[in-house]
Amino acid sequence: PISQRWLGNHKTVMGFGFGVLAAVVVTFVQSRVAWEGALVSSGHWTALGLRFGVGAMAGDSAKSFVKRRVGIAPGKSWIPWDQLDFVLGALIFTWGCSPLSWPDLATILLLSTGGHILINHLGYWIGIRDVKW
Repeated sequence: PISQRWLGNHKTVMGFGFGVLAAVVVTFVQSRVAWEGALVSSGHWTALGLRFGVGAMAGDSAKSFVKRRVGIAPGKSWIPWDQLDFVLGALIFTWGCSPLSWPDLATILLLSTGGHILINHLGYWIGIRDVKW
């Protein structure tokens, strides 16, 4: 029914918005940490946070769209895209805002993929997720 479709779309929009808000809040907190090796000026935390958040959420949304088009059901694993979607989106949207080298990009992708897998497995083992992936 239309009401269920609207509710699903409403939840998607709310999730997207909260994801962007979380990225802005985290970027603000990071801007307050005094660190000599920072890659970007702390004065640009709002723009950077928005780019991270919109990029991560757009990457996840794009992956979900493609996933449905190729017939993969919601909740089913799609390795490696389930682990990389948000990271690639954030990197694309922040491209040019910070001087990341190729080793930096490789490190980000490896740590994000490994961290995603570790956190999902941990969630499964402690009973807050139904599946490991």
